[in-house]
Amino acid sequence: MDEVDLTAASQRIFTMPIVTDAAFILPEDSTGAALMGRIWRPDLAGPAVAAIRGDGVFDITDEFPTASQVAAASDPAQALRAARGERVGTLQDLLNNTPPDTRDPSRPWLLTPIDLQVIKAAGVTFAVSMLERVIEERARGNPDSAQAIRAEVTRIVGTDLSQLKPGSAEAQHVKDVLVSQNAWSQYLEVGIGPDAEVFTKAPVLSAVGTCVDAGLHPKSTWNNPEPEVVLVVTSDGRIVGATLGNDVNLRDFEGRSALLLSKAKDNNASCAIGPFVRFFDGSFTLDDVRKMEIALEVKGPEGFVLHGASSLTQISRDPTDIVGQTINENHQYPDGFVLFLGTMFAPIQDRFAKGQGFTHVEGDLVTVSTPKLGRLTNRMRHSGDCEPWKFGLTELFAALMRRKGVARR
Repeated sequence: MDEVDLTAASQRIFTMPIVTDAAFILPEDSTGAALMGRIWRPDLAGPAVAAIRGDGVFDITDEFPTASQVAAASDPAQALRAARGERVGTLQDLLNNTPPDTRDPSRPWLLTPIDLQVIKAAGVTFAVSMLERVIEERARGNPDSAQAIRAEVTRIVGTDLSQLKPGSAEAQHVKDVLVSQNAWSQYLEVGIGPDAEVFTKAPVLSAVGTCVDAGLHPKSTWNNPEPEVVLVVTSDGRIVGATLGNDVNLRDFEGRSALLLSKAKDNNASCAIGPFVRFFDGSFTLDDVRKMEIALEVKGPEGFVLHGASSLTQISRDPTDIVGQTINENHQYPDGFVLFLGTMFAPIQDRFAKGQGFTHVEGDLVTVSTPKLGRLTNRMRHSGDCEPWKFGLTELFAALMRRKGVARR
């Protein structure tokens, strides 16, 4: 695409509206599902924990001041269903008011459905994405080199490592062979070695939800979405629910050096989670998560369309194993945590020049979806142009104290 086309595309960023239709956002079997969200209430100058129900959105903050407290209940789905609260409005009304460029700041809107939980992410949990990380490393962040290196790595490593159990004797044998051929990589180490890669994706309270802008570092020229399932885990290690996430990835930054992982992963609005947390119950369990197919759609302002998918049936490590490597006697999370499970999606479809693969442009609409969790949709912009993150822990405590004072009066 030439400079004129890019300029024209950038001018169309705001002509591509984010889909805010409630039927589009909700899980296909939302009737009866235990769905928790969070909303911003301008009348209270603070966030509220919300139960998403068929007859509206209900503020249950007086019973559960934080989303992490709902998750910590002995039966979060039942606690959410039983909680009484104020009806704030319809889900459709809140969705309509969520996109920042059309928002009426005097009316409530949706936020990401988590708050005090630490935001963790697992990397290199699928064989396909593992090979792409190796390619990034060898390309040193240069997309022009990726195609030739992909052919070389595939010749040495092969394409199907999905049957290898990480940490097994068979995996150790593959490692020995690759080391002997000088083809070993830090990404292969965490992909088929005994220890999973688990890192902190973003600070507490910094994630964005659905129907808002998500952020790209303006210096990145090779990047992609990472559509993932995000588990909700309590302080005692119980997996109690799930939601969707987009772990926006800067392939050039991390490819230049693994020590740039924090810059590649943690930028303003670069962590999207939503639309709602769905708690486990009789109709939704961890086994449903294990079988999930996560779909991805990217629509570009210049007319480009990309479709992808990631199947949890292909994950190299079971979710319980990754959770167990995250919380244990060596590491605790008093308010619980959420955990991105990783993705097998690594786009190589050429968008511009042949052999350069995929990268975002400003204005891309990214939708991550699966039937039982609904759809998470974000529009990509440079991080500095997204809504700045201003509401932290101090502001949350102050908002809860104000609310408590209002309730007493």
